[in-house]
Amino acid sequence: MAPGVLRPDWDLPPGVGALLTTRAGGGSAGPYAGFNLGAHVGDDPAAVAANRERLRSFLPADPLWLNQVHGAAVAHADACTGVPEADAVLARTGARVCAVLTADCLPVLFCDDEASVVAAAHAGWRGLAAGVLENTVRRMGVPPHRLRAWLGPAIGPTAFEVGDEVRAAFVAADPAAAAAFVARDVPGKWLADLFALARLRLRAAGLVRIAGGGVCTVSAPERFYSYRRDGVTGRFASLVWLRGR
Repeated sequence: MAPGVLRPDWDLPPGVGALLTTRAGGGSAGPYAGFNLGAHVGDDPAAVAANRERLRSFLPADPLWLNQVHGAAVAHADACTGVPEADAVLARTGARVCAVLTADCLPVLFCDDEASVVAAAHAGWRGLAAGVLENTVRRMGVPPHRLRAWLGPAIGPTAFEVGDEVRAAFVAADPAAAAAFVARDVPGKWLADLFALARLRLRAAGLVRIAGGGVCTVSAPERFYSYRRDGVTGRFASLVWLRGR
């Protein structure tokens, strides 16, 4: 693949395609340097448009970009026009590519064994706690044991410091989530493992095949944008689509 565009390490059925972008290549400059795909972060709109056009050359159809708000709403790409306000998107045809933008939040891609439906979800801690992954699984309308999920790069468990309120939100919903938090020396501060929290919720939703996870955006400045690390920065994309439908 070209610089800045990777295939996720994910066992996919023949009818499904997926890509992950990095910050390598592209025409953005300054704090957005490289392959920034976020149109809402202050980058030069012409540079973002050129980067998105370059990405489109690797895809079979246009991505459905979302207005991500750290919620739990799921859009249907086959029926959407414009830019829907949602943090997940699904498709049952190859007319659109499902896409989410991240720079520390966790991107999660989904498909089913029969290649009849795909989805992408943006799961920061708020969306994760609000049930964005469970909502996505439910909206896909397939028995969960027939689904496959892939966890993309996100802020890692040694970099994601949170307060008591974040831990409480997860533990109140599932006491087993306590294992995903490690106490810091400062009272009321914890290190949170987004990958572990996502796996816990996906397994509770009935999924048994969960790949990926473990790649930290904060610790890889040459490869990935990170809001927690840099403040002003770009966004990379995780994308999934159906082939030949």
